[in-house]
Order: sequence, then C-alpha cells, then structure tokens
Amino acid sequence: MTVSHAHSHAPIDVHAHWYPRAFLDLLAREGAAHGLEWREVPGQGPQFKVGHLATGPVGPSYVDLDARLAAMDAQGVAMHALSVSQPMTYWAAPGYAERLSACYNDALAEAHARHPKRLVGLATLPMHAPDLALREVERCAKLVGVRGFYLATRINQRELSDPAFFPVYERIEALGLPIFLHPVMVIDAARLEKFYLTNLLGNPFESAIAAAHLIFGGVLDRFPRLDWVLPHAGGAFPWLVWRLRRGWQKRQDLPKLSRDPADYLTRFHYDTIGYSDHVTEFLVARVGAERVLMGSDYCFPIAYERPVEIVTAHPTLDAGQKRAIVEDNARRLLRV
Repeated sequence: MTVSHAHSHAPIDVHAHWYPRAFLDLLAREGAAHGLEWREVPGQGPQFKVGHLATGPVGPSYVDLDARLAAMDAQGVAMHALSVSQPMTYWAAPGYAERLSACYNDALAEAHARHPKRLVGLATLPMHAPDLALREVERCAKLVGVRGFYLATRINQRELSDPAFFPVYERIEALGLPIFLHPVMVIDAARLEKFYLTNLLGNPFESAIAAAHLIFGGVLDRFPRLDWVLPHAGGAFPWLVWRLRRGWQKRQDLPKLSRDPADYLTRFHYDTIGYSDHVTEFLVARVGAERVLMGSDYCFPIAYERPVEIVTAHPTLDAGQKRAIVEDNARRLLRV
C-alpha cells in the first residue's frame, strides 16, 4: 500500500459498509420466512427488500475483501471500520436476528484476523430483543477486531431513548467502545420514494430525530462516558440544535435537562460526509476538529471516491486539524 499524503500516514475510514458472503448466504437461505424478498441480478449480485427498504444489487465491491483492499489502496486509505448497512437485523424474528448478527460479527473478526492493520469491525446487534443484544455484546467483547457497535437511529418503532435499551448501553459504556448510528427506517418513507429522497433527505432527518431523543430522553446524561457517532456529518442535527434549544427554553412540556441542548453537540462525533467544504468547516467551528472523523459511505453510489482528499485539500483547515480528522480521532475512538 502506498499512502503519500503529507497530512497523515494512515487514514482511517469510519463509514465503510460491508456484506460478508456468509451473512448474505444466511439471508438468502432463511430470509424469505421472515418477509425478506431476495433475487439474484445476473452479473451484479443479490438484491433484497424488506418493506420499504431495498438494498443492492450488492456487487463484488461490497463483499470481496481483496477488491476492497485494492480500492482502499487507490484511495490512500489505510483502514476501514466495517459496518453492515440496511436492512440490519431488526426485521427478523429475534432468534434469527441473533444468528444473523453473530454471523456478521464473526465475519468481522475473521476479516480483522486476515488483515489486522487494514480492517476493524463495528458489530451489529439484535436490538429489538434487548436481552439477546446484551448477550451478543458480551460475545463481541471477546472477538478480535470489534472496535465499536452499529445501531440504527431507531429500532423498528422504538426510539433509542426507550429504557429497554439501557442495559445494552450500560455494557457498551463499560467496555469503553463507541456506538455508531445509521438510519434504516426513515420517517414518512412513502413521501420520500421518488428522487432517492429516502436517502438524500430521509437519512439526515433520521439522525436529527435520534439525536433529539438521546438528548431529551436523558440518555446522554445517564451514560456520560458513552461515545456516539452520527453519520452524514450529523445530518440535520447540527443545523437544527438551536431550534431544539429554543423549544426547550420556551416550552414547559420539554424535559428539564442538566444543560442547554446545544451543549450536547459535543457529546457526538461526526463523519465528513457532508458533500461540501463548508459543512466540515461548520462542524469543526462548532464541535472542534477532535470530534470529526473521516468517512466515505463506501461503496454506495453517492460515496466519496476520494475521502482523504476531501479533508487534506480543505481550504481552511490547518495541518493538525486535517491529521486529526483523517487519522488521529478514529485511532483514539476505535482504540487502534
């Protein structure tokens, strides 16, 4: 691998999706019994759908690690933090969801064992069955290469502030590992079906809704050492948090918090997937460069092709800020 960027010697991409072959095989074999529609697209790989959620075709770049490593080399990326994408596992009956999660997480450990300097994993959990999720957290604590956990911005129809999830958060906090969030189901999906709006607007609004529930639901106060990462540069949340503050100041029906809602901006980390230099500049100004992490959304159609240069070519960041975003923050958060 040749990484020649002056600002960093080992860039880490924290937003990189992967579908292991064993996980896809388990979906193909048993998913239909749980409502998953599956079809093979000739020459392109599988396509699957649950309700509004359509994924794929999942071609070789999503699955094949050698193809991924070659792409990383071409991008100058040293390491991927691998994560599942939709539909995750919450659509499946709990026992099957636990097996899907374990299958995925075991594949993460195998990928890390094969390429320990290049690949680490963000484990998935059957969060709609919190007792099973807690059991999988304990199992993942012993797997090599697991450096965090990956949750949806809501779990089916339950918000992340649901107390049923608190034992899971407590255990992850005790492990000192971060939680990365990603939208799966989006609000009012029927309105967003045209124009790819499910992704372009639905996903960023989902992140804002999840952040608001974590704040007003008291989760961030209850678990003060738990790190949370919001995708897509925080979505709409960093731009709307002052509107949340205004409501909190003026409305008696909002919870009494220990501090101003805007102060919770710095309880989250954010990736760089904002598609404009001014988005990154805004985040650095509001939360500090130490809370921004390089991401690409590999390898979806709207992913960054050159995620390192998005940071290293930024016109207003200094060399220290660039290095922090490209490598140092992720190294600290993921303990690599």
